[in-house]
Amino acid sequence: MATEATFTVPSDQFPLGTVFEQLPDVTVELERIIPARDVVIPYFWVRGTPVDDIEGTFREHPGVERIELVDSVADEYLLRVEWALDYDDVLTTLTETKIALIKATGTNQQWTFEIRGDARSDISNFQSRCRELNIPITLTELRALTPIETTTEAALTEAQQEALVLAYNRGYFNSPRDVTMEGLGSELDISHQAVASRLRRGIKHILGSTLSDVEPQTQ
Repeated sequence: MATEATFTVPSDQFPLGTVFEQLPDVTVELERIIPARDVVIPYFWVRGTPVDDIEGTFREHPGVERIELVDSVADEYLLRVEWALDYDDVLTTLTETKIALIKATGTNQQWTFEIRGDARSDISNFQSRCRELNIPITLTELRALTPIETTTEAALTEAQQEALVLAYNRGYFNSPRDVTMEGLGSELDISHQAVASRLRRGIKHILGSTLSDVEPQTQ
């Protein structure tokens, strides 16, 4: 099932992150990503600065191949940038794992990304790739694209969702199991005891949410 997720990364863990050292009050919003042959070309807005040379402020950042000002209105600037895909960051990882970026907003505190995968396993693969590259993402929301928001998702914590999704995708619930608790702990960088606790509590929440309205049957 198609799945959307929201995650955050520290502001300095994104190619444009260091711009906040010069312009701490601005907000940067990526509007869309267009895959090209060897680069990703997003358009983004910069809001909250009267800086005249906005191109120069962004031009020297790691991973930036080329940048140009497209339009400006008052203190809002629309820019287009080409990213070098040999720079390992969130954008290149999204492109590599074929995850769609819906929206991304950056401040001097953090970047917040909304993404979409064709299945939950796509989100899990993206998370795994980020771990391999030591990109410190934090998953804050995970939701299936269904017409009605379920109470089950609201009941789970971020850590429980992450553990349950990984366990399901890695085949922990298969018989026989395709992965051990220790293997899951290694991927999540936590102990197998912590994995067991997250799975147990997560399953308890799911069962409580699913079965709370079910009337017991009498013989």
